[in-house]
Amino acid sequence: MGTLYVVGTPIGNLEDITLRAARVLGEVSLVAAEDTRVSRRLLSHLGVRVPMVSCNEHNWQQRLPELLKSLSEGDVALVTDAGMPGVSDPGAPIVSAVTEEGFPVQVIPGPSAVTAALAVSGMPADAFLFLGFLPRRRKERRERLARVAAIRETLVAFEAPHRLRDVLSDLLQTLGDRNIAVCRELTKLHEEVWRGSVSGALEYFDTPRGEFVLGVAGAEDSGDSGQLTDPEVARKQLASLRQSGSRARDAVAQVTAATGLPRSEVYRLWLETSGDSAG
Repeated sequence: MGTLYVVGTPIGNLEDITLRAARVLGEVSLVAAEDTRVSRRLLSHLGVRVPMVSCNEHNWQQRLPELLKSLSEGDVALVTDAGMPGVSDPGAPIVSAVTEEGFPVQVIPGPSAVTAALAVSGMPADAFLFLGFLPRRRKERRERLARVAAIRETLVAFEAPHRLRDVLSDLLQTLGDRNIAVCRELTKLHEEVWRGSVSGALEYFDTPRGEFVLGVAGAEDSGDSGQLTDPEVARKQLASLRQSGSRARDAVAQVTAATGLPRSEVYRLWLETSGDSAG
């Protein structure tokens, strides 16, 4: 019976591969890779020649029987294009399915864009909330941000260059002009970490390029309730949700939960944002 090794791989610089990861990748009988072209470059860098199969969000269910058969004969390594399998890719269901079949699973720790961004951002990292990739549609994205508006821990999110400005705009409208660290192309040749306000980031990144990790300051402590109580914060969130097409009932419920303000006050603010206090 073989073992499934969940292997962390470099997020950019190939020298970040660990000695243990390099050894395991050279010893397994099969590598299941998110993109075999990307992983082939890594294996070539290590001087390793091992059979590979693609295993990604589109085909992992069809690939699973093959992986289980390979595990019955030897060890298999699961890798993603960059970082730890299971973080914004289908690693978790694969691990779950393999363990249900009785095969052992071991993790080979390695680089992670989440912790790398937190470490270099200078923001509190003793506790944080990872949001992954925010929803592509503005309405859903602003609703997601409204739900986390009261959280005091650092927020971390991945983002693609063609959506970065839209996301920064939604952050500004929904959460306010908080401090942010915009980490671009971490560990790669053109690595850049920009620190400042959300509005400043919008001015700076006029033509974004590369892969981004955002570290956003959590909500400020407003008292013993642990929630935001400033009506102006609620007003901004409601205006943002209105612009994204949310219905009154949904918007009021979300902002009430996020701010801790009385529902009646939030509803009054909703009416004000429409410019018609009579509703």
